[in-house]
Amino acid sequence: MLAGIEAGGTKFVLAVGPSPGRIIARHTIPTRTPETTLTEAAEWLAGQGGGLTALGIGSFGPVELDRRSPKWGFITNTPKPGWADCDIAGWLGQTLGVPVGFDTDVNAAALAEHVAAGGGEGGLAYLTIGTGIGGGLVVDGKPVHGIAHPEMGHLYPRRHADDRHFPGICPVHGDCLEGLASGPAIAARWGASLSELPADHPAHAIIAETIAQACHTLFASLAVGEVVLGGGVSNTPGLVERIAARALELDAGYFPGGARHAIIRPRLGSDSGITGALMLAEAALGA
Repeated sequence: MLAGIEAGGTKFVLAVGPSPGRIIARHTIPTRTPETTLTEAAEWLAGQGGGLTALGIGSFGPVELDRRSPKWGFITNTPKPGWADCDIAGWLGQTLGVPVGFDTDVNAAALAEHVAAGGGEGGLAYLTIGTGIGGGLVVDGKPVHGIAHPEMGHLYPRRHADDRHFPGICPVHGDCLEGLASGPAIAARWGASLSELPADHPAHAIIAETIAQACHTLFASLAVGEVVLGGGVSNTPGLVERIAARALELDAGYFPGGARHAIIRPRLGSDSGITGALMLAEAALGA
């Protein structure tokens, strides 16, 4: 039996199943302090009939993914209060007595979406736009890591002509992608979520332009076949289609991939992250 955790800054999604594609039980708990949250997660997973063979964790970050580091499996310098320097993978692995597969939540989601696409052409980037913005990348069937993991939410997009003065809300970078287009950034600017604003409100064009700039950067720099847009902001009616149309305009017929580039919603809906976590558990068995 595999166990998976999609560890988010707002909630933890827990699941068990004999394979990533067959979840037999799931549970959601709020993200509170590490002590409370991890203890509750471990108790729920241990209570699902026993026989757990591996655990996969897709976590909010930043995280340490270098297996040579003594802090592999840690959440590192996150701004999430109380969670900096948290040994999430080590503590849960020792408590449950199982091997652990560990990656970012967005890399886990990207992995699941890549498999759901049948392997896909040219790799896949997964961009979640919600409370924060993060991105994962899969090429040749594997999540991509450099000296660390990608931080796509902290790209600097070119500003929309009608959006020159908002300073952004990112506590580190101000008007990076997350500082301009995350859910809290939208609420700070216009006092409501994007889906609550009228369809003709200028916010829709500004956010579509900002995210299209990020997609354009991913296509230009990585030549991925798809950018999958998840997260609550992406559920705004018509937004993904608007982003895709604007990204095509930004391409201006230049990219070699041309019309083969796609910007889509997740094939797995809200299950991308937890399915990817179970895939990380499956991989941990053979590590």
